[in-house]
Amino acid sequence: MTGGDGGGGVTAAPPLDWKFSQVFGERTAGEEVQEVDIISAIEFDKSGDHLATGDRGGRVVLFERTDTKEHGGSRKDLEKTDYPSSRHPEFRYKTEFQSHEPEFDYLKSLEIEEKINKIKWCQTANGALFLLSTNDKTIKFWKVQEKKIKKIADLNLDPVKAVGNGSIASSSVSSVNNLLHTGNGEYTDKSYTSLNKDFSSSGAIQSLRLPVVTSNETSLVARCRRVYAHAHDYHINSISNNSDGETFISADDLRINLWNLEISNQSFNIVDVKPANMEDLTEVITSAEFHPTHCNTLAYSSSKGSIRLIDLRQSALCDRHSKLFEEQESPGSRSFFTEIIASISDIKFARDGRYLLSRDYMTLKLWDINMDSGPVSTFQVHEHLRPRLCDLYENDSIFDKFECCLSGDGQRVATGSYSNLFRVFGSSPASTEATTLEASKNPMRRQVQTPSRSLSSSITRVVRRGGESPGNDINGNSFDFTTKLLHLAWHPTENSIACAAANSLYMYYA
Repeated sequence: MTGGDGGGGVTAAPPLDWKFSQVFGERTAGEEVQEVDIISAIEFDKSGDHLATGDRGGRVVLFERTDTKEHGGSRKDLEKTDYPSSRHPEFRYKTEFQSHEPEFDYLKSLEIEEKINKIKWCQTANGALFLLSTNDKTIKFWKVQEKKIKKIADLNLDPVKAVGNGSIASSSVSSVNNLLHTGNGEYTDKSYTSLNKDFSSSGAIQSLRLPVVTSNETSLVARCRRVYAHAHDYHINSISNNSDGETFISADDLRINLWNLEISNQSFNIVDVKPANMEDLTEVITSAEFHPTHCNTLAYSSSKGSIRLIDLRQSALCDRHSKLFEEQESPGSRSFFTEIIASISDIKFARDGRYLLSRDYMTLKLWDINMDSGPVSTFQVHEHLRPRLCDLYENDSIFDKFECCLSGDGQRVATGSYSNLFRVFGSSPASTEATTLEASKNPMRRQVQTPSRSLSSSITRVVRRGGESPGNDINGNSFDFTTKLLHLAWHPTENSIACAAANSLYMYYA
């Protein structure tokens, strides 16, 4: 977000024109998707030069950007890069490794899936990449580095000749036969003489070189540096690195733990919402994230639709929040589904840390962390599905956890939906941008007219946008609830989005 509180006469940027860039793991028509190949996590690193995906089979796949590699550094090449050509982020497959394996908890008789829940990039060092990955119970710290493959250089001794002549090493003929008696009582080795003659007559080799070890080729090696285990009784839903570069948090349904990257056998419990009697449990933690620049601040969301900001400097156990963000429900609107659809599935800080984006089942909400009276903007994502909440509850779709993301400049927000659709909204109050895109090679296929913006009467600054159905049918009949776009990430510096449709990774640019 730019321009402080985003109010006043700020002119909104024009809507972006999105284009297909790349697809990895594209399915052919009718091809069945293997459960283990379905992507379950996507994350760009801070520079935007690397992208990581995790899948249900416990694998982490890394991609690297190719369009920013140095050409030759000549003046002509450098001048070419000044032109705003149609260059856009392009990635290529880099490497993959098995991060987690299926396990069994014998104490609780529970199977622990290998599925990767979250991936977070850590600071790079000495050309090596570092990242954290987690399944339901165990977090791992990985180092991915190029290792040089050592090879012995060719000798100047022709190996065929050497073996042919080489009775030096391999002859089984009696050594007596090989010895020549000379006049003064000395002996010389016949095989040595013949080999000497052979070399001198050919004139090919004047001196014998020692073998040299060369390492021209490199291979990428992923090594698990640390394993952070046995700290969570419930399923881990979030991990987040601190801006101090030394610590990170992991959150499950009831607790948030603080770790040091270097220490794997000890963590500190900083949030615990578990009641003395589990029958008194009314809400659980759904997502947690560190502030991007303030190492003492983190936010976590709950299943009741609230977000709490906590300050680690206040006390060791942060059972009291410093700020609470929640929207009061309008009287008379309560139903059986109210609490289910209020549950926040994901929160993300904007890059500057001033704004916080949250996703619940129906909406995206943008919060100003200096204003806890209500969200700055509300974007309708699934309003057209309200008449079908009963069906969605029956088939468990109402519990789907959609992620959200913000552009690097904070001007736009994005989140996924059903039928492999995702939505991009302009986040400044003056913007009416609400674009629906499909995760396919023709992303603009499902475009509809963007409605005019309507202002809420209670808080005039709150924007409600995108309430129309992105499909053809206002009742959502055209929606396929089996194809859901849950995971997506926005490039940190450019208008480029990576999103997962089952086992395929689609990339778009604007």
